[in-house]
Amino acid sequence: MKDITKFCNIFFIAMLISCCTTNELEIDDQIQNGGTDNTQGGGQATSDTSGDNLETFDVILDKSSLEEGQDIIPTDKSAETYDDYVENSSFTSKIMITYTDGDATLSGDVSLVTVTKSGGHVVVKSTAKEMEYQIKGTSSDGSLKIYSDNKFKLLFDGISLTNPTGAAINIQSKKRVFVVSQTGTTNSFTDGKSYTTTDGEDMKGCIFAEGQMIFSGSGSINVTANYKHGICSDDYIRVRKGTNIYITSNVGNGFKANDYMAIDGGVLNIDIKGDTSKGISSDGYVQINGGRTMILTSGAAKFEDDDVTGCAGVKSDSIFVMNGGTLGVKSTGSGGKGISSDMDITVNNGTIEIITTGKQYVYGNYDTSAKGIKSDGNITINGGNIFVKTTGGEGSEGIESKNIMTINGGTIGVSAYDDAFNASKNITITGGNVYAYGSGNDGIDSNGTINISGGIIVSSGTATPEEGIDCDQNAFTITGGTIIGVGGASSTPTSSQCKQPVIIYGGTGTSGTYLSLADSKGNNALVYKIPRNYSQMTILISSPSLSQNSSYTLSSGGTLSGGTGYHGLYIGSTYSGGASLANISLTNIVTTSGNTQQGGGMPGGGGMPGWGR
Repeated sequence: MKDITKFCNIFFIAMLISCCTTNELEIDDQIQNGGTDNTQGGGQATSDTSGDNLETFDVILDKSSLEEGQDIIPTDKSAETYDDYVENSSFTSKIMITYTDGDATLSGDVSLVTVTKSGGHVVVKSTAKEMEYQIKGTSSDGSLKIYSDNKFKLLFDGISLTNPTGAAINIQSKKRVFVVSQTGTTNSFTDGKSYTTTDGEDMKGCIFAEGQMIFSGSGSINVTANYKHGICSDDYIRVRKGTNIYITSNVGNGFKANDYMAIDGGVLNIDIKGDTSKGISSDGYVQINGGRTMILTSGAAKFEDDDVTGCAGVKSDSIFVMNGGTLGVKSTGSGGKGISSDMDITVNNGTIEIITTGKQYVYGNYDTSAKGIKSDGNITINGGNIFVKTTGGEGSEGIESKNIMTINGGTIGVSAYDDAFNASKNITITGGNVYAYGSGNDGIDSNGTINISGGIIVSSGTATPEEGIDCDQNAFTITGGTIIGVGGASSTPTSSQCKQPVIIYGGTGTSGTYLSLADSKGNNALVYKIPRNYSQMTILISSPSLSQNSSYTLSSGGTLSGGTGYHGLYIGSTYSGGASLANISLTNIVTTSGNTQQGGGMPGGGGMPGWGR
């Protein structure tokens, strides 16, 4: 595939925790050194937001400037992106088009270029090379249509263009067009609610091109789409650093690309109001390397083309890759998705913040639910910061893979009504800070196996039969990492495959109450604050600080001071005043104590026929 850069090997390595560790978690909560928390019991079930903004963050459009650093222009002609930089091409001939209401004035006479106009509607036909077209002025009934046998530059120099019967910019050329917005200018484009089309020609959006479109320049581009898409290419779209694009689409997608969509930088704000519409939609892949992209979708799901489909912030028919920058998505309609990919999703770096609030959409035997991040293939997270909230009820999962989910690094926090994390075949965690909170289902749920060898994992499921960590009685291997899994029940790790001691304790749990696990000398291995009330609580604990053939005391209540916390897990704190719940001897690699509940309900994240896109 074009322009897929090699995936970064950026790993967020979570340091292993021992009983003498002080500050190994990077996220501090409100209990700082010397502080005291005397919280005891009561309260509504709620996610512990220790140290990050998981519960309080919002996604809004943000047009503020962004410091991105200087754009590096490739000078090696063999570089994949060399031809996508306008600086690497020359444009020696220019035609200027100045619009006034009802008319357009032309300047420049270039051989092999013919320009005709009808009122404010301008048509350019060119076989010339090295052409630049500069447009400026205002027209409430105008457009620009270009036929070209060669690549060209299109300079927006303070233009406001509305075409009541079609696209504002219509590029009927399969060649590359460099769309440059002049520094200090505002450029606005609006299309009609219906199009007058030409036989044999596509015209799919307010700004449309048959060929590749590369956006650059520090002026602003505002697009209002009333017919179909905001900006559409039947080839690929690239957005460079410094670009400022704001798209409002009342019916269709914001960006639509046939081959792929690459965002190298810039500030993109996309407000999508139509049913089933996408902020960014690509028939190929989507790759985000930098910049800040904020997307709002508010349309509902529908039944069409023998399936049900909802809105999505980003929809890729191929793979989705995040290498840097910021992506924010808020979807409020039924069945809305943050990121949806028909193939694999890979996050190497950057920040992703997603909120979905829509309910499940049902049409006969078909349904589609809101999801934060959904892949029909694998999901791999190597680094970055990911925060997801899904609050829309049944099926509203945070991060879902229809195959294998792998977390090697990064900081990932998910609060979901349904499963926070779900994978059909396997979940593997080797590193990173992972927080999962399922308000109506499991925290971490694999319909197949689970392998944990590193990282810091805090996972909370709701009451029985839901689980903190669930793998439907399939193989569950723990060989490293610091792990808290709490719920009404828990899957039991497979003893023959585990290399790190595991404790599973069962009893009752009161929201805000501390549980302390201390060794025989009274040293705290860790302290955990119960996030909600459980009439039946089953908690799984595993840490590199636990030693087989040693004894530990689990205590409840008490107070805590100092140390650092990550969603209720505290390290390096001073705990005092609790009452002993159990004395636990780790004679086996997996040790149970108290009234534990074994998980193993129906697989999560399933799907009737037509589970929707």
